[in-house]
Amino acid sequence: MLALKLTLVPLFLLFVSMSGKRWGPKIAGWLAGLPVVAGPILWLLTMEHGAAFGARAATLSLYAILASESFNFAYAWTCRGGATGARPWWLALSAGLAAWFAAACLLAQLPVSWPWALGAALAATLFGQTFLPRSTAVAAGAPLTRTDLATRMIAGAALTLAVTTLSARLGPAWSGLFAVFPLLGSVLAVSSHRAHGAPFVIALLRGMVLGRFGFAAFCLALTLGLARQPTALAFVEASLIAMLVQVASARIARLGRPPAHPRDEAHTNAIAAD
Repeated sequence: MLALKLTLVPLFLLFVSMSGKRWGPKIAGWLAGLPVVAGPILWLLTMEHGAAFGARAATLSLYAILASESFNFAYAWTCRGGATGARPWWLALSAGLAAWFAAACLLAQLPVSWPWALGAALAATLFGQTFLPRSTAVAAGAPLTRTDLATRMIAGAALTLAVTTLSARLGPAWSGLFAVFPLLGSVLAVSSHRAHGAPFVIALLRGMVLGRFGFAAFCLALTLGLARQPTALAFVEASLIAMLVQVASARIARLGRPPAHPRDEAHTNAIAAD
């Protein structure tokens, strides 16, 4: 079990990082919205503490989408800056973590109810899609050093080990919230901010918002499935549903499709007018 904790999440982080290097920040953010961190953590919590504990933690993870979007919102607007230009990464990270912690403290006091959790998650996701700043950064193929990769993987292993080890003291509420701690968001945002600047980070965070729909589907399916099915089947079913929703969200948003050339757009409009 210890070996699983120390390898599963870091390998997911490696995959997301390499995807960002190959396809750019929007794709990396979209992939990071998948339950690549929370999924393994919730699996380990369920295996160690039972299906009821896991279902409750999954409900809080669904709630915690609101906290994650609070992080994204605060980081994006802080790093964007104002008349004086973009602000440093450490200031944006501080603002993001403060926003996450404030939202998490509020969520921990709410009743554990999946309809309320789903409503909060969808509202936060739609809010992020509407009010996050815009960016056209597409820097696929951006350099990624071995130090960057190693730092991200170590951070993933440390968080997974900490949450699963302390889960007995934290209880399902805070275990579920910390399962959605913005590990991917903070590590990817800081490293991208330092290397490529604020526009790249904003594109990354907007991609994460789109990925929340698949994550919400995963948590909801897990919350409902663990009460009626064997643990392994519930996780497989939740993972399949999450991937289907994720693919659908990408198709709807046309993620990764290059913008139309202005001349082509004018030609299309002329055809439509005829």
